[in-house]
Amino acid sequence: MTGARSQFRTLVARELQTVARTRIYALLAVGVAGLLFALTAGGGGAQTGYLPAVVDLLLPLELLVPLVAIAVGYRSVVDDLERGELAVLETYNVPAWVYVAAIYVGRAAVLSAVLLSGLLVSGLVIAVAAGPDTTVFATHSGVDSPILWGRFIVLTLLFGLAMEALVVLLSVVARSVRAAIVLATGGVLLAAAGGDALIVLGLADGWLTESNLLSALAVAPNSAYRGLVFETVIGVASAGEGGSAAPLWSLFGLVGWLVGSLLAATLLLSRRHL
Repeated sequence: MTGARSQFRTLVARELQTVARTRIYALLAVGVAGLLFALTAGGGGAQTGYLPAVVDLLLPLELLVPLVAIAVGYRSVVDDLERGELAVLETYNVPAWVYVAAIYVGRAAVLSAVLLSGLLVSGLVIAVAAGPDTTVFATHSGVDSPILWGRFIVLTLLFGLAMEALVVLLSVVARSVRAAIVLATGGVLLAAAGGDALIVLGLADGWLTESNLLSALAVAPNSAYRGLVFETVIGVASAGEGGSAAPLWSLFGLVGWLVGSLLAATLLLSRRHL
């Protein structure tokens, strides 16, 4: 077990060093921060308070977070495959689970840093721009609070971590960098958008009803994320609002995507005798 921990730390350090040497990730962080700044400052929500800004950013982040996950992680495993490093690691008896966990932790740290920097910039914009009379909604009894903004950040990071795990899995499946970007883009966008499409189709065909709709919403990662934001951020600030999702099931849904993707990646990689 001590050897596995040492291997894990070494591989995580290698991932972080690789990222530090690659300027594109710094540019990605700047681009995401700039985009979120523009959306926050230009959307009107910043002048009103944290919760209106959450409403403004929710849909863009449902699209942006999967794209950031793809950019950070699509080459994570396939680069090692093309350079022959997987074969070298096999000679050192690195278990597949150690390799997958280390790759994921390294890429997840980068993803978290990129998203967190942008969301902190947005929070700063709101703190500076919002008027002193915006802490209480005029039409609701709820109270606006930076604590709710912090909760929104945590949920967004969880959504991103689930998407990053899926990207790592798709990078294991791919046999080349070109295939990796196609698989990652197609797979992540299918998971993010396909769930909503299936739910709409299910409601139209009748095999989804009000009794099982909330559970179905927890299955797709983006609808699980959306539901958690509505229920635990937006809804709690307005008395009597809620019921748009099952928070516990939605949380299980996102964690299921994260853990399930990593387990699948480990299983597939172990069949390559890593």
